[in-house]
This record gives sequence, C-alpha cells and structure tokens, in this order.
Amino acid sequence: MIVAIAEKPSVARDIARILGATSAKDGYIEGNGYQVTWTYGHLCTLKEPHDYLPAWKHWSLGQLPMIPPRFGIKVIDMQHITKQFAIVEKLMQQADSIINCGDAGQEGELIQRWVMQKAGAKCPVKRLWISSMTDEAIREGFANLKDQADYQPLYYAGLSRAVGDWLLGMNATRLYTIKYGRNRQVLSIGRVQTPTLALIVNRQKEIQEFKPEPYWVLSTIYRDTLFTATKGKFTSKEEGEAAFATIQGKPFKITDVEKKNGTEAPPRLYDLTSLQVDCNKKFGMSAEQTLNTIQSLYEKKLTTYPRVDTTYLTDDMYPKCPQILTGIAPYAPLVAPLNLQKLPKSKKVFDNSKVTDHHAIIPTGQDPARGNLQPHEKRVFDLVARRFISVFYPNCKYATTTVLGEVSSRPPLTPPQGEDGFAQGQSQSQSQGQSQSQSLSQGLSQDKPIEFKATGKMILDPGWRKVYEKAPKAQDAQDGEQKEDKNDEEKVLPNFIVGEQGEHIPTLTQKETKAPPYYTEATLLRAMETAGKFVEDEELRAAMKENGIGRPSSRANIIETLFKRNYIVRKKKRIEATETGIELIGLIKEELLKSCELTGIWEKKLRDIEHQKYDAGQFINELKEQITTIVRDVLADNNPRRI
Repeated sequence: MIVAIAEKPSVARDIARILGATSAKDGYIEGNGYQVTWTYGHLCTLKEPHDYLPAWKHWSLGQLPMIPPRFGIKVIDMQHITKQFAIVEKLMQQADSIINCGDAGQEGELIQRWVMQKAGAKCPVKRLWISSMTDEAIREGFANLKDQADYQPLYYAGLSRAVGDWLLGMNATRLYTIKYGRNRQVLSIGRVQTPTLALIVNRQKEIQEFKPEPYWVLSTIYRDTLFTATKGKFTSKEEGEAAFATIQGKPFKITDVEKKNGTEAPPRLYDLTSLQVDCNKKFGMSAEQTLNTIQSLYEKKLTTYPRVDTTYLTDDMYPKCPQILTGIAPYAPLVAPLNLQKLPKSKKVFDNSKVTDHHAIIPTGQDPARGNLQPHEKRVFDLVARRFISVFYPNCKYATTTVLGEVSSRPPLTPPQGEDGFAQGQSQSQSQGQSQSQSLSQGLSQDKPIEFKATGKMILDPGWRKVYEKAPKAQDAQDGEQKEDKNDEEKVLPNFIVGEQGEHIPTLTQKETKAPPYYTEATLLRAMETAGKFVEDEELRAAMKENGIGRPSSRANIIETLFKRNYIVRKKKRIEATETGIELIGLIKEELLKSCELTGIWEKKLRDIEHQKYDAGQFINELKEQITTIVRDVLADNNPRRI
C-alpha cells in the first residue's frame, strides 16, 4: 500500500479524489492502492527544555545556557493531534512506500520529515512538488514525483532554522525575563521579532525627538496654474519676504515649455509581501488576514502557492497563460483585447533565474464564481487577477510637460532725484526701508530673475491602466471612506507659449519640516523586506537584498506575536510601541540581538545551506557559541533597571 500524507484534511481529500481513493476511514481515505492521510500543520515539535533535563523545567539563571547535546522531537500534546499521529504512525509502519504531499516549501518539508522520523518510517519516500491545487497540477505532480533525497538540503535548512530559533528564543527569553522582568512577565526575545520591534521603537524615538523647523516656499499662480520657485525653500521668513517683494507687481514670463513622451511598464506580479502591502493600503487588512485569505484562495484552487518571495514566472508557465486567462470568466472583457495566440513574453515576467521553489502568485484559471467567495476573498482575488492580466497589456504611454517661467527681480528704474539726494516725493525713512529690503534680496537675486516651474502629466494611451479603470475602489478600514489613488490623478497643464507674459498672484507659504511617519503594517512589511538598508556592512547588506528579516510566510506571524506580547499596539492604521516594548529594546545591550544584522546573517546562511554552500552543523555550532557569549555578557551586567 502507498501512503500519501498531506498537510491538511482538505488537501488530502482533493489528492484522494485524484488518486481514486474513495473509502473514508478514521483519519485517512483508502482506495486504488493508496491510503491518503494528513497532519494538522505540525504534529511534531522540538522537545522542550525539561524533556532533556528535569532541572531545566524551572527558570533559573544558573541553568543557562541550555544547550542539549542532541536535539529531539516529540508529538504535540493535544488530544486530536496525538490521535491523528497514532493513525499516521500505524499506516507508515505498514506502508510499501510513502509520498510526501506537504506544502512545497521549507516549512512543509520540515513538518512531514518530523512526522516520518517520529513514526519510524523505513520504506522509500517520494516527494509531490506542486505550485497549485488544481486537478491538472495534482495529476501532473503525481506523474512527475521527485526523489525525497533531492530535498534533503531544504530539510537541513528548515531544521537549522528551528534549532536556531529554539537556542536563541529559549535561552534569551529566560535570561531577560529573570534578569530584567522580575519574573512578573515574560520578556520574549526572538531573532526576527526583536529586530522588528527595534525598527518600530527606533522610528518612534525619531518621531518623539523630532523638532519641526519652519521654512517658507515661494510660489505663484499664473493662468490658474501653480508655479513653484526652483530655488527651493527659504529657511528664514525675512529671506522669503525679500524674494516675494522683488517679484510682486512684475509680470510673469514663460521661458521654456518641454514636452516629453514616456512609457510606464505594468506593475510586477505579486509575491506575498507585495500582496500584503497592497491589501493593507487598499483594504486595511492586516498581514495575517491577507495571508489567511490568500491561503484560503489557494486551497479553493483559485490561486497558486502563496508563501513566495518572487515576482516572476518560469518559462514553462508561458504556454499555460492563455488557458489561465480564458478560465477567469468574470474578467473576460479585460482579457478580450489580448491576442491569446501570441501573448507578449517579457523578461520582467518570465525569468527562470529569478524563481527557486515557486513562482509569483497568479490565478489558476478556475472560475472564481464557483468558489463561494466571501467579500474579503473577492477583493484579494481581484487584486491577483487584475495584476496577472495587466502584465500582458502594453505599456502605458504618457506625455510629461515641464513649463519654466520667471519674474524679473530687477528693481524699477530710479526716478529723478531731488537736491537732497532722495527720490522726489519719497521720504528718507521710505528709502531706508527700500534699501533694507533690497539688501535682504541682493544675495538671492543679484539682478537675476527668479525662476518657477510647473509640471503636468497627460495619459496618451492608458495601456495596462485600462485593467484598473473599473477596479473596486479602496476602502479605508478605519473610516470606510473611499480613497482614490493619488498616482492616478493626472494634472494636465494649459497650452503655454514661450515668451508669453502676464499678471500673476505670488504667495509666500510657511510650512514645517515633518517627522518621519509612524509605521503601518504595509510600511513595516516593506521595512522588514528591505532591512538590508539598515545594515552597515556592505557585503551583508548586499546579501540581505534577497532576504530581509524573516521569511515572507513568517512576517505576518511575527507582527501578530508582537501585538500579543503587548510590545506594540494599533492606533487606527499606525503601529506604536508600548512602554514595555520601548523598555525592552532599551535594556538589550547586545546590538546583534536587536539589529537586522543578526537575522540577515541567519537568512544568508540558511539559504546557503539550502543550496549546499554551507554546512548545517557548522551553523548550529556557531549559534551555540553565540548564545553562550550572550548569556555571559547579560549575567555580568550590573544595571539595576527592571521592566
């Protein structure tokens, strides 16, 4: 008998149907030579400290660091899990062969490997590796089963990540809780959550310490068009007023009109992070809500595998695209203008070198009308579908117009003077005032005209933008008001002619420099993804371009963990650190623990393990040394502060 094990009961039912297994049993489905069973995500986990040594059950500084000589796994102690594991164990021990049907990624590999190890499976194992749950994809996957050994490096990377997180999390959390938390609350430390919290705390500190500075902007309105001085802003009111005085009452003259045509390519396909960012911006959905929604769409066979970090498709997907486009029936009017016999094949969409395990998130070609979708699922599917359709549309063509104008700052001709040396009819005090005004503006003008600029953009051919013309408007989750995308508001300028001149209305506007904005989930996800920019080491910064901090699939969970720990709170859309979160980051003296550098180093090494460029054993040994050093340094800290 062949045992196929999936990650969820719903996935197992789909696989069983394709394989012809129709007889439902307790914990599995049987038929046609197959027994299809399932896990509930993780059935097994790494052992807890007290499973290694009874003394490690009690939190004590004297027992740190806790470093097991050999890590082990155990079945999670929950009734429904222990029952299902017993069924899986019995099936595997009697199996002729096993097919690992776990999610095709690092975590999916780890989940199933641990189950097989704990169940004592001895038979040959094959791997089902698919990117969507459509019937066609499942059949194709079973027709091309892979050897389990091909995914050994993927397992080693997942195992190294789990062991590393255990070593750091268990030891650092106990260390800081006992040392600084007075045992009143758990101070959770993690290689991704702590640097993420530090990003939020540091941004908040910037905002709180920010002191706004005034500045003045000189602009003018000519023919109902706002022109702004090209010299930028004035740092003093006197300087701005002096500039204002030199142009008041003088004609505005158009000096140059430049029209330039340009093109704008369609946006890239979605990876998980960019989808989470858009859903947060447009619908106010949290990263976790978006992940759960796109996972649901994947299980309903409407979209492809969601936990991806690439925006590209492989070349072998190109021939399948016409069928996918035809299948999403509600979007037929948008698909109709495309030549399905000869779709464009852009390197910005199809590139094998940019895809490792899975390609970008796209529709599978199934009709979403059959999915009985909830409103939030419809919104997310709509984003994915329109993005996929748009990449086959032509570029948007636009014209950019830049108009330059000027106002002469040269003072009027000096009127005839009287015998006293002053202009006739002008008092001495008036003359002095004028002199002061002229001296203030002298450095600015030096008889040179003050230049102004206005820019406008006009869409000549919308191209891919047509796909979004009738898209559902974004809803702000807090106030429910519809919001327009400001990027879509194009300012079209009147027809100006070089040399024309006329009256204008100058203004001097006082403004203030602004503090950096608070993080939202959208901007925090982007900061985690591009965390390399916060790292000083050039080589590591370059390496982190691929990784950021955390995996795309884990970032939502990390943010939710920080909320649950009461380290951060939501205030409408913005994210703020709590007193506890601020104090915790302030107490951590080991910069590596709260810097993006630590997790960047990890992500690079884990990726290298996956590609057989780095040894997993060496990675763990280095971590053991690092944890030992951290424990020693914190224990030596005489700081009396407590949270």
